[in-house]
Amino acid sequence: MKLIPILFFLLAFCDNLNAQILEKNIEKIKSSTLLKESLSDDTSGSAKFLTYPTLAYTPETKWEFGVANLFLFHAKKNHQNRLNEIYSFTFYTQQRQYGIWLDHAIYTDQNNWFFLGRGRFQFFPLKYYGIGANTPNNYAIVSNGNIQIRERALRKVKENFYVGLEVDYHKIFDVSYDLSKVEGDFELPQGSNGSSNKALGIGIVYDDRKNVLNVRKGMFAELAFLQYAKAFNSDFQFQLFQFDARIFRRGFAKNQVIAIQSNGVSNVGNVPFNQMALIGGESMMRGYYLGRFRDKTMVNLQAEYRFLPLPFSKKLGATLFSSIGNVAPSVQSLNISNTKFAAGLGLRYLVFKAKDIYFRTDLAFTNEGRGFYVFLGEAF
Repeated sequence: MKLIPILFFLLAFCDNLNAQILEKNIEKIKSSTLLKESLSDDTSGSAKFLTYPTLAYTPETKWEFGVANLFLFHAKKNHQNRLNEIYSFTFYTQQRQYGIWLDHAIYTDQNNWFFLGRGRFQFFPLKYYGIGANTPNNYAIVSNGNIQIRERALRKVKENFYVGLEVDYHKIFDVSYDLSKVEGDFELPQGSNGSSNKALGIGIVYDDRKNVLNVRKGMFAELAFLQYAKAFNSDFQFQLFQFDARIFRRGFAKNQVIAIQSNGVSNVGNVPFNQMALIGGESMMRGYYLGRFRDKTMVNLQAEYRFLPLPFSKKLGATLFSSIGNVAPSVQSLNISNTKFAAGLGLRYLVFKAKDIYFRTDLAFTNEGRGFYVFLGEAF
C-alpha cells in the first residue's frame, strides 16, 4: 500500500493542501542516502553527520518546511556507551514563522554524566486567547521574537537514573498585537511588553528507552524545580514545578504498543503570559491549538494504542489515541468541570526499517474542531 494516497486521503481534511509539494518532500526524505546510512544498524561506534529536508503540518504553523542536521556519536567511540545526539533545525512555515532549534542529549564515557538541553531562537507569531479554562474562542495575534534555552547537567546515581542542576532562560521581545479577531475588550497580559527571565533549579531523570522516536518498551520520567529570581536578573519572580512520566508496554499482540503519558506544570508567583502552562500542540492534547488554554497550572493525561505495523502490512501502521487536560490558577483550584477532551486516529508508514522509525499522520478531534499533524516519529 502506498504512502502518498493514504496521506492525500487524510489531508482532504486540511485547507490549502499542496499535494505536489508534499509528495516531492516525502520522496526527498525517503531517498536521502545520508539519512539511510546514518540510521542503519552500525555497531562500530563511529560518528555520523547527516542533513535532510523536513516536512510537517500543524494547526499552529500550517505547512512547515525545514532543514535538519543531526550528529550522532558514542563517547570514546565505544558502542557500549549510549548514543549521543546533537540536532539543529531551521524552519519556515506557511504562517511566516521561522527560526532555529538546537537540541542535544550527550552522555559521557560509561554514561556517568548526562547533558540534556535545548535552544529555540525564533520569530513565531501565535494566537493568544487569554488566560484560564473558559476563555472565548476569539484571539489576538501576538507577533514576537523569542529565545528559549534550557540545560540540564545530570550525574548518574544508578543505571538510567540521573540527578543534577538545571538552568533556564526565556526572553520574548518585539511584541505587538493584532486585535482584528478580538470581540469586545482585550486586556493585555502580564509581560505583554516582553520580558527576560532566568532560573536555576534541580532536575531528576529516569530513562531506559532505546528508540526515542518509536518506543516499544520502556519508561521515561522527569521531575524539575526551577526558581526564577531577581538575584538571577529575572524580570519576574516565580517558581516552576514540572513532571513528565511515560510508560510503554507491549499490547495484546505482537507489534502492538500501549503508550501512556502524564505530565503537569505548576507555577507559583508572578508568571508572564508566555511562560504559563499550555494545553494543545502536536504532542499532547492533539486537536487543540497550542496555547488555546493557558494558566499557571496544567495537568494532562493521554493514552495511545499503536499497531506497528498492521497485521496485513509490512510498512503500514495505525494508532488510536485520547487525552484529557485542564488548566487553573493553582493546583487547589483545578475544577473537573473544566476538563478538556481530545481523541483521534492516525496512520503510520515505516520509513526506516533498520531503526523502526515511522512517518506519522494524526487526525484529532475536540469539541472545538479538529487538528491535523504530519511528523517523523511518534508524538511521545
